[in-house]
Amino acid sequence: MNGLPIEDGARRLAMAFAGYNADFRAVTRRAQPRFEARDWHGSQQDAVERIDLYDLWVVRTVTEMRTAFGDQATDRDLWRLLRDRFLQRSAGLPDTAFARTFFSSVSRRLFGTVGVDEGIEFAAVDLDPLEGAGGNAETRLYSNRGDVGMLVEDLLDDIALKCPWIDFERSVRHVKEDIATYLRGRGIDADAGVRAVEMLQPIFFQSTRAYLVGRLDTVEGALPFVLALQHTEPGLSVDAVMLDEDDASVVFGFTRSYFHVDIERVVEAVVFLRQLLPRKPLSELFTVLGRARQGKTERYRELMRHLGSSDDQFEHAAGERGLVMICFTLPSLDVVFKLIRDRFPPVKNVVRQDVLDKYQFVFRHDRAGRLVDAQEFKRVRLPLARFAPALLEELAAEAAGSVHIDGDDLIFDHMYIERRMVPLNLFLRSAQPADAERAVLDYGQSIRDLALSNIFAGDLLLKNFGVTRHGRVIFYDYDELCQVTDCRFREVPVADNDEDEMRGETWFYVADNDVFPETFLNFLAFTEEQRAAFLNTHGDLLTADFWRGIQQRVRGGELLEVLPYQPRRNQVGSSL
Repeated sequence: MNGLPIEDGARRLAMAFAGYNADFRAVTRRAQPRFEARDWHGSQQDAVERIDLYDLWVVRTVTEMRTAFGDQATDRDLWRLLRDRFLQRSAGLPDTAFARTFFSSVSRRLFGTVGVDEGIEFAAVDLDPLEGAGGNAETRLYSNRGDVGMLVEDLLDDIALKCPWIDFERSVRHVKEDIATYLRGRGIDADAGVRAVEMLQPIFFQSTRAYLVGRLDTVEGALPFVLALQHTEPGLSVDAVMLDEDDASVVFGFTRSYFHVDIERVVEAVVFLRQLLPRKPLSELFTVLGRARQGKTERYRELMRHLGSSDDQFEHAAGERGLVMICFTLPSLDVVFKLIRDRFPPVKNVVRQDVLDKYQFVFRHDRAGRLVDAQEFKRVRLPLARFAPALLEELAAEAAGSVHIDGDDLIFDHMYIERRMVPLNLFLRSAQPADAERAVLDYGQSIRDLALSNIFAGDLLLKNFGVTRHGRVIFYDYDELCQVTDCRFREVPVADNDEDEMRGETWFYVADNDVFPETFLNFLAFTEEQRAAFLNTHGDLLTADFWRGIQQRVRGGELLEVLPYQPRRNQVGSSL
């Protein structure tokens, strides 16, 4: 084949990836001036715009390849050569795997690839996402000269933000005191036991907060070191200091919106973060840094690698059978696979497209730490022999429209993959009373946090919520989810007569968007003690006034905070 179309095609693909990457970083760089100007609504718009960029560039590139090459655009021999030439062109680039994932996305879209076609794309299992990483993250080192306060002062003084401090010395004391208190609990004197702090140079922006991320090196080893910065009308302040791995893990969790942080070599930052958060999968670290497509590639790679080193079978996930989704899992892998059933029972007033739209809405919305990040996959190939008979039977009966047998494999036209959690209803059955009560209270807080982000879960049954390893309660069933501002919250009318009062069915008109909060508790399988605890802490959630108040604040343009940490001041949920 003539070398000209090969070189031209590889050049077009390389330029397209460079264009996407430039746009990604341009949107990302807006985060700092947004934070400095306290333009929180602009930050929200940027988050959505950046999420949409990848598909926009893939579609644009597919169109360009079809236009430039005509019938040759789907010539497999051409794409085999393109793949080899692109491999050469991308060698040595920062984050090489990102460029090759982009190539594969274009190829898969163009050919409608099922599973993996190694001849015309880069197989995820062969992509090393950390290729070229050498432990050279952009960091700045602050050595302890005998006084942790001086170290903190140097660190905070280096922050390149164009906003004044409310009280610089107070923030320094805040950080120093929190370091000293935490280390004292581990038997370490801060001034003598802290050797240095190594901080990633780029600032991490998420919603209304900026984060400084690094590690604290002590005589007993390294600890995560994360500072949350708040910018209010009076100025800048340190809102929280996090030194515990679990606390830092929540900030970088799979239920949060993605960070906006401008990093030249993402893989280097991921290597650094993985040292701080060793239990967090690489796929989630790439995703939370905004590289969602690379996170998906790595999730698939993790799955394929795990299948090659395990022999257990896919089986139904723990919990009650869903009316809209079939949920299954591999017991030895910490994820859940979800696919939409072919048909829904009449009680579910939704169609397939409604469910797809809800998941897409969640993907683009602020998840506020209470909505799981479900990764969407298409045309996935999995080995038939690894499926338990009972699961195969249900797939054949309930999902034949989107699941097909191809030789020794099952082909899934469409599925979601998300982190596995313990369903809340199952957790409450086996938990100790104190742990169960904490989960019940966090369930209420989850509903409250979702409301602050303009989300009403719709179906509040306990089976639709899960408990993470950190004990946080997360919502994961999206087919009835909607915005708080789209609902009409009402009190249950008082019956005019005994006949209406005694009727088994509703005697008054109920519109599709009507919600009666005072009835929520009727459907929740709490013990008497759990019910009392819920009412004592979250009784206002059962009033229409609470929800109408949230509607009024959101419609008034107020941005309501849901923070991934407990700030020193007791104002979680306050507006900015």
